[in-house]
Amino acid sequence: MTAKIEVHESSGNIFADLGLPAAESHFLKAQIVAELYRLTNARKLTQNKAGEVMGISQPEVSRLFKGNFREYSIERLMAFLTAFDLDVEIVSRPRPRRAKKSDRGQIIFKPVAA
Repeated sequence: MTAKIEVHESSGNIFADLGLPAAESHFLKAQIVAELYRLTNARKLTQNKAGEVMGISQPEVSRLFKGNFREYSIERLMAFLTAFDLDVEIVSRPRPRRAKKSDRGQIIFKPVAA
């Protein structure tokens, strides 16, 4: 006997797909942390050295990179990016006219090549 597997198309935000609270905020934080992890690896930094750059301890870096970042605000995570000598740019633009009024818009994080 085979089990039926139900498949759903993703919205692009796993946190929203799972129905978690503050899904957009958590997704943005995850994107920023992924960029911090990428920068750390690209620069061949240890977690200790990355912590020195960001102003946090090595155990905090470890927790951050393991996905435990709820305690950090988006602003603090963006400050970590600037500690890596990156500029953070926030862009606001109108949604397309064809968007439904119920659409809340989206937050998009696009890392720029270092």
